[in-house]
Amino acid sequence: QVQLVQSGGGLVQPGGSLRLSCAASGFELRYYAIGWFRQAPGKEREGVACINNNGDNTAYADYVKGRFTISRDNARNTVRLQMNSLKPEDTAVYYCARAVLSCSDDDQAFGSWSQGTQVTVSS
Repeated sequence: QVQLVQSGGGLVQPGGSLRLSCAASGFELRYYAIGWFRQAPGKEREGVACINNNGDNTAYADYVKGRFTISRDNARNTVRLQMNSLKPEDTAVYYCARAVLSCSDDDQAFGSWSQGTQVTVSS
């Protein structure tokens, strides 16, 4: 059974950092690109970052570029999202997802999703 299980998240002050982890099971992570998405209340889900299957190609949305870093450890079946210099507008539920074919900013290109975790940036 394909599963993506997240950990991390929580409440942080503006300017702070958080790290999200996405643990994969039920499939060989090394064959798949993985993306991170987020959804704020009242807004559509949007892409945050994506990493290809072997980790040598990454992509970021403009609104997180330079602040967030996506990485992966295929030996540990884990993908991480390091979030620095967090802003209140980063507040959302964050998801990791397995790409059907390759990285995309379209969530329809992803077939398996994690349960989501809340990230709240507030003083």
